[in-house]
Amino acid sequence: MTVHPSTQRVSDILAAAGADTEIREFDESTRTAKHAAAALGCPLGAIASSLVFMADGVALVIMTSGAHRVDVDLVASTLGVAQLRQATADEVRAATGYPIGGVAPVGHPQPLRTLVDDLLRHYDVLWAAAGTPRAVFSTTYDELVRLTGGEPVTVA
Repeated sequence: MTVHPSTQRVSDILAAAGADTEIREFDESTRTAKHAAAALGCPLGAIASSLVFMADGVALVIMTSGAHRVDVDLVASTLGVAQLRQATADEVRAATGYPIGGVAPVGHPQPLRTLVDDLLRHYDVLWAAAGTPRAVFSTTYDELVRLTGGEPVTVA
């Protein structure tokens, strides 16, 4: 089986970081948290979704549990920004290099500020997108924070 170049890039980054992970590629889509949880047979909350937002015009990644939605007002208040909105598909691709549904938390063209949902810490194993809407990788909360340089916050 040929590995997609984006998934290979994620794999190489994870290996170079010394991350203990497993990458899985599926025939079916893992584009949404529900799709990924169904394919993996894991709780919806164990899916660490990489969502891109624009915070006063600057791209920001929020790693959130698939079990809930980001409270935009709460996060904007926490960050002290006037406007926080979900990025468009073009903004997501420009900021991360990945398509919506396949945004990995690592391997972006430029470093991006990343917030990590503190509710993800309740799961022993997390799954995040691995560069395409059909690939995911396993990680832990602490490893995700380390790999992303993320800031643990309440997002919902």
